[in-house]
Amino acid sequence: MSFRVELPQTFTQRVTELGEGEYLAGMWVCSGSPAAAEIAAASGMQWVLIDAEHSPIGLETTTALLRAMNGYPATPVVRVPVNDQVLIKQYLDLGAQNLLVPMIDTPADAEAAVRSVYYPPRGVRGVGSALARASRWNAVPNYLARAEELVSLTVQIESATAVDNAAEIAAVDGIDAVFVGPSDLAASMGLLGQQTHPDVTDAVLRTFDAVKAAGKLVGVNAFDPEQARKYLDAGASFVLVGADVGLMMNGARAWAETWVRDPTAEQQQSS
Repeated sequence: MSFRVELPQTFTQRVTELGEGEYLAGMWVCSGSPAAAEIAAASGMQWVLIDAEHSPIGLETTTALLRAMNGYPATPVVRVPVNDQVLIKQYLDLGAQNLLVPMIDTPADAEAAVRSVYYPPRGVRGVGSALARASRWNAVPNYLARAEELVSLTVQIESATAVDNAAEIAAVDGIDAVFVGPSDLAASMGLLGQQTHPDVTDAVLRTFDAVKAAGKLVGVNAFDPEQARKYLDAGASFVLVGADVGLMMNGARAWAETWVRDPTAEQQQSS
């Protein structure tokens, strides 16, 4: 008798099951450390985003991070570095069930991402699952036939152009959810580093309205607690509220403030 393996529910399935007013809170893993990924998954956070776009995290590291998180209740999502057919195929085959594709500006960008994620005839994903972790090397029954239900696709809106096209992007068949990135959005609006500027907030909320009107799920990145609550009140179903590297740096700096002696300050006090 062969051993049967079943994959966990997808990110989309988990968000869809939320009740009224509920949401998923998550954090980034940017360090590339399997220990950090496991701590994030064990922390109580409901989802963890592995960032392969702005972090030194490649294919092999992503595989290690997913293995470190395996068995914990947090749902892993992988942000691929670029909307590229070959790379998306590789991330899917290594076992990333839930993908976030960045820098989606137009419906055509969204359609390209969909084609990369799905097997023919719907898409162009290459067939190599029997040799890959995605199907647990064929231990997942009928993986090819069930692949569409075993993966989820979220696209990232993070430019003024994308905000203008949000309704059309969200309406693309195969897009499960939209994630709004205020940092790059602010930069594209000439407000670099001003993620909580009223104009940026307004653009995020307009995107929420367009995505929800299309019947799709929407989430956002918001490290500022007040801003995060505002977006959740506006209908965000999932939110990222911190990152492993940020939490470590903030904690380390606070600890340094407590314990590291400042000779200059001591000299001033004694003079």
